[in-house]
Amino acid sequence: MDSENDFEVREAKHGERMIEIKVRFWTDAIAGTKQIRPKHGWGSGVVRIAGNKSHGIKQGRARPFNSVPEIAAAIERVLIEHGIVLHHSKKMGKYMAEKPNKPNTNI
Repeated sequence: MDSENDFEVREAKHGERMIEIKVRFWTDAIAGTKQIRPKHGWGSGVVRIAGNKSHGIKQGRARPFNSVPEIAAAIERVLIEHGIVLHHSKKMGKYMAEKPNKPNTNI
């Protein structure tokens, strides 16, 4: 691939065109053994990527998080581990540069 605009493309079946990340919250021990409290869960759990043949993604190991603010970091870890590259959307382009500015090392 000669430039950063060159990339592989392939056909994808319906239902395999998206990359799916699952966020699951623990619910154990809130109501008692073998019981749940509907719509209640802990602020911790796991993030996992779903397998997708079209994208060449195999379901990976679940990555734990211990609080809701840690979910983004767990998602980032899963994406990096699977080599997923995200492109910014049109809306994000309003506040993001195409390429990050290189720090000035001549100071």
